[in-house]
Amino acid sequence: MKNIFYLIIFTVMTTTLFSQEMPDVDMIATPGGSVELHFIGHGSLMFKFNNTVVYVDPVRSMGNYNDLPKADMILVTHEHGDHLDPSLINDLKKESTAIVCNANSAASVPGARAISPGSSFTGNGVAVEAVYAYNIKNVRPDGNPYHPKGDGNGYVITLGGKRIYVAGDTENIPEMKQLKNIDIAFLPMNLPFTMTPEMVADAAKSFRPSILYPYHYGNTNTDEIVNLLKDTGIEVRIRNLK
Repeated sequence: MKNIFYLIIFTVMTTTLFSQEMPDVDMIATPGGSVELHFIGHGSLMFKFNNTVVYVDPVRSMGNYNDLPKADMILVTHEHGDHLDPSLINDLKKESTAIVCNANSAASVPGARAISPGSSFTGNGVAVEAVYAYNIKNVRPDGNPYHPKGDGNGYVITLGGKRIYVAGDTENIPEMKQLKNIDIAFLPMNLPFTMTPEMVADAAKSFRPSILYPYHYGNTNTDEIVNLLKDTGIEVRIRNLK
């Protein structure tokens, strides 16, 4: 019994410590300076270029925000609780922060601008394009898709001349395959809500990002997507984005 007790305490402590770690960072060089990619966890990301800070789907339970900077732009893909956290958005925003959401999320975030797929917005020097994000095959027990077409957004964000695609919760939809000139892509990879590794590989081979980060991947074996895209010229980078 004593050993079990110690195991429980150790598990709680390590879980707590892990949630308090600062996110890993990748640096992407551009002629105007480096774009920083901060991997907060799950669907939560932060990008920084010079002094401009962009958050995507900031959610407090997904990582440590204590020492991260205030936002110049906040993007929300959809209203599910692992992507939308109005309280954290309120803490991260400044008076000048541009908040861009899908319509359902905007209803819960004061001051947010709702945009729909096909629309674009530029705020605080950051250009954003909204694209579709939805399910084709994966549905709930009642037959309705987990993410209906037209409800959620993906975003293409331009920083330092680099086009960064954050797909949101989606499958390998036709609109995704028509994207052009994507430098960096974040594609979700977990069932039943988004994509299998095969779906991610199919999408990536269509629009061919230079760098692919699987994200929001839960317990999916990330080795599968690495193997599926081997020798394609697409660099697959695995970071802690369960």
